[in-house]
Amino acid sequence: MSFDYKRMTKFEHNVGENEKKYRLYGGAALLAISIFTASIALLLIGMVLVGTGFSGWCPIYSGLNKNTAVVENTSAE
Repeated sequence: MSFDYKRMTKFEHNVGENEKKYRLYGGAALLAISIFTASIALLLIGMVLVGTGFSGWCPIYSGLNKNTAVVENTSAE
């Protein structure tokens, strides 16, 4: 499995709707927990999850050429 660094800079949506929700909820929970435990690691992970969930783009998925977003077929028949 190779990692494509050039593909990381294209900013194509590659996170599906369900995964966006999971990332937002999980990231928000980690942010809340990090406030009470004063954990910098949880804060950073939570911020990354919220950011990728909000934007719909994950740089790791881009590098690995993975896409969980559903692409609709817009062919006219």
